[in-house]
Amino acid sequence: MPPVSPTLQIGPLTIHLYGVIIVIGAIAAGILTSIEAKRKGDNPEHVWNLVTWCLLGGILGARLYHVLSSPQGNAIGFRYYFITNPFETVQVFGLSFPFPTALMIWNGGLGIYGGIAGGVLALAIYAWRNRLSVARWLDYGAAGLILAQAIGRWGNFVNQELYGPPTSLPWGIPIDAQHRLPMYADLSRFPVETTRFHPVFLYESLWNLGSCLILLFIARRLQPRLRNGDIFALYLILYGLGRIWVESLRPDAWLIGNIPVAQIVSACLIVLGAGIIVLRPRTIIETPPEPST
Repeated sequence: MPPVSPTLQIGPLTIHLYGVIIVIGAIAAGILTSIEAKRKGDNPEHVWNLVTWCLLGGILGARLYHVLSSPQGNAIGFRYYFITNPFETVQVFGLSFPFPTALMIWNGGLGIYGGIAGGVLALAIYAWRNRLSVARWLDYGAAGLILAQAIGRWGNFVNQELYGPPTSLPWGIPIDAQHRLPMYADLSRFPVETTRFHPVFLYESLWNLGSCLILLFIARRLQPRLRNGDIFALYLILYGLGRIWVESLRPDAWLIGNIPVAQIVSACLIVLGAGIIVLRPRTIIETPPEPST
C-alpha cells in the first residue's frame, strides 16, 4: 500500500494530491513574495498576477524537461511518453477517451530545472510588460520559490517518487511494487514488507526550507549592501549545492556519461550565481525605457 493515497474521491470528482500540493506551494510563494515586495516599498498587487504567470510557465517548463529526459534505469522518460506509451485511456464523467500521456501531470513527473526556467521566463515577460525591474522582482520571489519547492517535494512522497537506494535508517520509507524502479523490482531481494528507501524528496525539502530561511535572513541583515539580483543569485548557489547532493543519491538520474544532468546544470547555476555576486552588477535586466512620444 502507498504511504498516502495519491487521490481523494469526492462523488464523481477525483482530486489528485500532487496538484493540490503544487497549488499550496504556489500560494505560500505568493504570500512570501508579497511580504518581500511590500517590505521594499513595491506594489504587492503585482504578486498574484506573477504567481499565475509563473505557475503556468513553471509547469509547462517542468513538464517539458521531464518528458524529454532519459532517466537511468527507468522506463518513464522520452521513450515512454512518445514511443512506447504515447496515449492512455482516461475517464471523465463515465466517458473514456485517449489522452496524451505527456500531458498527464497529475501522475507526477515535473523536472524542476525546466520549471525554474519557465517561471523565470514568465516573470521576465510580465515584468517587461509592466515596466518592473526583472532583477528586483526575482529577488522578491527567490525565497518564495524555494519555499514552494520545499512544499512541492511532498508531492513526490504522495506519488512514491524521488527515493534513493535501500536503507536501514529509521526514517526510510516503503515503496510498493508498482512504483519500484527496475533495479529494485525483484521482490525476493527487496521485499515490500521489510525494504525501506532513502526519502530523497525529504532531504531536498529540508535543504530548501533551510535555504529559504537563509535568504530571508540575508535579505534583511545585509539589505544596505545588496544590489538587485544578489538574492536570486544566492538562491542559484544554495539550490545548486543542494541539488548536487540530492542527485548523488538518486538511482534514476538522467545521465550524460556517468554524470547526472541535474548536477551539470546545478554546477552551471552555482557558477552563474557566484559570478553575479562577485561582479556585483547594478541590475541583471534594467527596467525598459519609457516609450518615445
